[in-house]
Amino acid sequence: MPALTDIGTLILSTPEICGGRPRIAGHRVTVANIAVDFNAGRKPEDIVAERPQLTLAQVYAALAYYFANQETIDADIALDVQEFVRLETEYRTKE
Repeated sequence: MPALTDIGTLILSTPEICGGRPRIAGHRVTVANIAVDFNAGRKPEDIVAERPQLTLAQVYAALAYYFANQETIDADIALDVQEFVRLETEYRTKE
C-alpha cells in the first residue's frame, strides 16, 4: 500500500520564499497563482497541464487553502493588480 500524504504538508509559508505567501511545498507557485488561474476559468487538470511540475493533489490543496482563506488571498491579489497597474502607468509615462 502506498504511503499516505498528510495534506497539511502540501502548502507552506516561509518568510524567505515568495515573500512569505502560502505556496505549494517544493515550488515557488503560490496559492494566489493557482487561485488566479482557477478564477480565470482553468480547471485543476488544465492547471496541471500548464504547470507539469505540479500534481493534481497539490493544485487541489492550493484551492482548498484558497477557499478557506479567500478574503485574505483575494485582497493580496487585488494589491498585486493595483501595483501592476501603477507600474505599467509609470512605465508608459516614461516612453
